[in-house]
Amino acid sequence: MTAKKTNSGGGLIQLKWVRSAICAPVKQKRVIKGLGFTRLNQVIERPDNAAIRGMVAKVPHLVEVVN
Repeated sequence: MTAKKTNSGGGLIQLKWVRSAICAPVKQKRVIKGLGFTRLNQVIERPDNAAIRGMVAKVPHLVEVVN
């Protein structure tokens, strides 16, 4: 039998922090920090996997997917 090839999220996803988290709840501030953002309007690249997608889904009003 041949081995089945799976796509384990080998690509990258570009994220941009577009709105301040000053009035956001503490959990959402921690998500922004966990994604690796340090300043507003910053664009970062992260692996395109379920964990990162889940973090982005928690703060869709603060970040946007660039690509």
